[in-house]
Amino acid sequence: MKLSERLEEIMREARELRRKRADWDFINKQPEPIKSALIYLIEEGDLYVASRIAGVTVDEMNQLRIKAKIPIVV
Repeated sequence: MKLSERLEEIMREARELRRKRADWDFINKQPEPIKSALIYLIEEGDLYVASRIAGVTVDEMNQLRIKAKIPIVV
């Protein structure tokens, strides 16, 4: 297996774990752009970019991540 294939597999597994653990009820009740930022965070795992989408600080986005039960996958 190539390194790029392995990395893609790891990213897919992380995304699936975030999708499964997330509190979708909480996420779907959020106003835009918070909702979109949380979905971006689930799909990409990038807290910084998600905070820019939401228009909040990284710390505020992390608090939303915790409330939405989105795990950090390393």
